Amino acid sequence: QVQLVESGGGLVQSGGSLRLSCAASGRTFSSHAMGWFRQAPGKEREFVATIGWSGGSTSYADSVKGRFTISRDNAKNTVYLQMNSLNLEDTAVYYCAASILYTGTRYSAEYDYWGQGTQVTVSS
Repeated sequence: QVQLVESGGGLVQSGGSLRLSCAASGRTFSSHAMGWFRQAPGKEREFVATIGWSGGSTSYADSVKGRFTISRDNAKNTVYLQMNSLNLEDTAVYYCAASILYTGTRYSAEYDYWGQGTQVTVSS
């Protein structure tokens, strides 16, 4: 069992930056690929970024590539999402998720554990 708690969301102006954190409970954190997803009002949840168990492989949605960076610290049981050059379209609730897979995946169905989400609002 893995429990996930996101933090770091908030209100930021367009062009600004935020860093989201996701703290995981459980001794098996380092065995899980981790991902970030987001859901904007009136839209379906969408993939943002994923990272493999060792942190050596990452993948991003085209909409955030070059602006967002996912990373993890297995010693701290924490995964991060550094978000730069934020724009209005990045406004959403951001969710952290853990997969039983070792390799990162873009597919939400392959994630078994989800956090409650943290709101990110980008203003003009």
